[in-house]
Amino acid sequence: MKLTAERPFANPEAAARKLIEIAAGIQPVQDGRVFIELINYPMLFKLKATAAEYKAGLDLAIDRGWLELHESGTYVRLIKAEGHG
Repeated sequence: MKLTAERPFANPEAAARKLIEIAAGIQPVQDGRVFIELINYPMLFKLKATAAEYKAGLDLAIDRGWLELHESGTYVRLIKAEGHG
């Protein structure tokens, strides 16, 4: 018997793709920068991903070269559009 509903972002691949989709829909402020709170707020509070799901998705998107996280952690930059759509 399953006690919990299936979590849509339990798979890091699904979480990473959703983060890319969110980031691609945001107008960058400068030099392709998207403030991190503009992607973490919808993911965590609107879509109800857990912090672990969000982090796993973010890490995977960075590892695959889809996103670049600035060393300050305040913004990301969308690196390439192909391969994750």
